[in-house]
Amino acid sequence: MREAEFKLGRCLLVRLKHGSEVNAEILDIAKDNKIHTATFTLIGALKHAKIAYYNQAKKEYKLMELQGPHEISSCTGNVSLRENKPFVHAHVVLADEHGSTKSGHLLEGIVFAAELHLQELVGTKLEREHDDTTGLALWKTGGK
Repeated sequence: MREAEFKLGRCLLVRLKHGSEVNAEILDIAKDNKIHTATFTLIGALKHAKIAYYNQAKKEYKLMELQGPHEISSCTGNVSLRENKPFVHAHVVLADEHGSTKSGHLLEGIVFAAELHLQELVGTKLEREHDDTTGLALWKTGGK
């Protein structure tokens, strides 16, 4: 198992801008605060979303576009480096007006109202690189 140890850094609570795109907004917050590694949670609602399911056999994402308002039932993710730039990786569970849910990798989410809890992690540089086995950009560490 590969691991890296971090200390807790700054903890930010941020109200995301109405109409902004979730991943871009989190990326801007990380860049503005010079945060390269972090974990986050997000609560609120989206006006529109694109999520994806990763087909392991084909090594490709299947896109699911969700029209109309959805409540963010759960959203968790992290910030690390990819090609030496901050990169946001988020998974989300979204509920429609009937409580039916869809979940997956958050590709795009247009904010209706959302509150972000971003926890900076201080320590080893955490970078992503292509992994031939999975076809994904996974963390590489100098850890154990």
